[in-house]
Amino acid sequence: MKLLLATVACTAPLLAQFHFDPEQSRWTLSNGRIQAVFQLTPLSTFEFQSLRDLRNGDAWLAPMGVPTSPIRLRLDDRFYGAQTLFRLVDHSVAAIPGGQRQTILLEDSHATALFRLDLELYADQPVLRTSLRVRNLQSRPARVRLADMLPLNLDGAGETFLAFRVTQWNILYSAGEFQPQQTTLKPDGPAFQVLSGARGRHCGWLAVRDESRRGLFAGWEFDGRAAASVSQVSPMDYVRFSAQVQNLNHPLQPGQEFQVPPAFLGLFRGDWDEAGYRTQSFVEAVLAKPAPDPDRFPYVGWDSWGYLTNLHEDTLRREAELAARLGIELFIVDLGWARSMGDWYADPKKFPSGLRALSDYVHSLGMKFGLHFTIAEAVPDSPVLRDNPDWTSSEQYFYHGAVSLCLSHQPVKEWVIEQAVRIIDDYGVDWILQDGENMVKECTKTTHTHDPLDSNYSNAVHGLNAVIAEIQRRRPQVHWENCENGGNMMTFNMVRFYVTSITNDASGALGARRGVFGATYPFSPRYTDRYMPEQRLDTYTTRSYMFGGPWLFMNRLTEMQPDDLALAASEVQLYQSLRSRIRNGKVFHLSAWPDEDRIEAIQSYDAASDTAVAFVTRHDSDDNSYTLRLRGLRARGNYLVRFEGFPSTLTMTGAQLLSEGVLIPLPLPRTTEIIHAEPLQ
Repeated sequence: MKLLLATVACTAPLLAQFHFDPEQSRWTLSNGRIQAVFQLTPLSTFEFQSLRDLRNGDAWLAPMGVPTSPIRLRLDDRFYGAQTLFRLVDHSVAAIPGGQRQTILLEDSHATALFRLDLELYADQPVLRTSLRVRNLQSRPARVRLADMLPLNLDGAGETFLAFRVTQWNILYSAGEFQPQQTTLKPDGPAFQVLSGARGRHCGWLAVRDESRRGLFAGWEFDGRAAASVSQVSPMDYVRFSAQVQNLNHPLQPGQEFQVPPAFLGLFRGDWDEAGYRTQSFVEAVLAKPAPDPDRFPYVGWDSWGYLTNLHEDTLRREAELAARLGIELFIVDLGWARSMGDWYADPKKFPSGLRALSDYVHSLGMKFGLHFTIAEAVPDSPVLRDNPDWTSSEQYFYHGAVSLCLSHQPVKEWVIEQAVRIIDDYGVDWILQDGENMVKECTKTTHTHDPLDSNYSNAVHGLNAVIAEIQRRRPQVHWENCENGGNMMTFNMVRFYVTSITNDASGALGARRGVFGATYPFSPRYTDRYMPEQRLDTYTTRSYMFGGPWLFMNRLTEMQPDDLALAASEVQLYQSLRSRIRNGKVFHLSAWPDEDRIEAIQSYDAASDTAVAFVTRHDSDDNSYTLRLRGLRARGNYLVRFEGFPSTLTMTGAQLLSEGVLIPLPLPRTTEIIHAEPLQ
């Protein structure tokens, strides 16, 4: 059994202190920011005891009389959790990149399952990351029927709690444009639910705070559908968290292991912006795929969808020439380049010189070359489905007339990987725009290599994730964009594979701002790319796409007026001057979610340079001015305030900017102003 765990000497940062008390069987984990305590109790139950903020003293305790455990799982009809009796098999501490991991091996008293619990803390992060793996010790097969990624009960102490979530983009639901949603938890009232994952309603994240602004945030690393919730339970007065994999029915042969998707729990003090900032800081430091070209990312890109599938190399060459003149850095050929979906060879009628010739030309102009690729879609008459009609999933989504492939069926997985590697090599691809409808397919076919009762988990972990991981292992130089028919898989597993994600799918200026406004609570600005379809440009339009990134043009540049092209070139330069400050800064949502009848404002503050940049936008509001109160600045600092829309500048103290603010005139509807605050030397 001890082969499951290798003991490694601890060489983590000096602030990290992981201590085991053998007399109490208690683990105390600290990184100088937070402290977490777990115990194998005298009754042989394994329990969470506390999570503390070491800087402000906030303490979240297990409720009296309501034990809570990081293990909540069911094998067949046997439940493992806070009431289960365990024996300690082994434990150790190991250094991991940026932090330290405590591993604890526990076997239940009936010797039916072995659990490996990993508890991770990272330097300067007020976040505990947990991961649980279970091995079937029985002599017969078993099924994992419940796995909770966030099993936690916390003392309510008579407090009133607010809960917060953000929707994701979804054509199936009216609230599908990254709307922030807040509610007050009521004792024994309905649970506050988060339904996340591919084709889910919400981003895979939630936050809770009490009346003193003491807060918790949580995220789970699973692309499939999950049902999370938080509720307040009386009369014991505790807060109950949960995040369960939906429709889980995973088979485990004797000796096999099952990985519960990891989750993280963090502490904050303040408002929802602070919860988002702490989340983003952790994700960028620990989970997210490193961004390419730190000095140039997020890119300005151009995408061919303005032509739909009516593509030709001559047209695309002219578009590439204009794109390069505008300063665009990424050139993407969207759906329609191949003979068909599933027949992943360039259409010779559209590319008589070959697609590689276009790629080489794009590269010669100084741009990166991207291709649209639907890894899990194929049209019914494609050669792959004529030869292998059973490769489709049982549930179909009909993305642009295609049918869905089941990525957790082993032959499909192998074929998709080989196709992707060949496409990258043949066509000189730097960027993959991965698209499709519902990337975690539902499939109950008994003829496939996955279990028919375990579609959600298998198609997420052994399908989608395994396919992309293998392609990226073979071709690590290629960067991937998540574009699941819009921002419809906003999870903290998604960030591990993609350098960015779409929010709203070419929804226009207002939709773009809505997407960025909501998505930048849980996700950093680089995970909010937007596509600009408008042909006629003004600064209201262009600046609706600037906060976040990448900013992707979806215009027919060859048909635009010279004044529009000149404006585009100027605005691209402006975006490129702002992007690193926005990418690296803390986002402040200064107004309500964007709507037609109000002025909205959003800001980024970069602590390293002590600079702020804010966007204030009037759509059709009757108001013609807005008092902008910036946040994050040093109250005792002195700042130069300047504007993009008019030449005057102001000198103000941080205290003035924070409290009195600046009056921003917006004389006409459809107006955007950009405001800079920079420290005086």
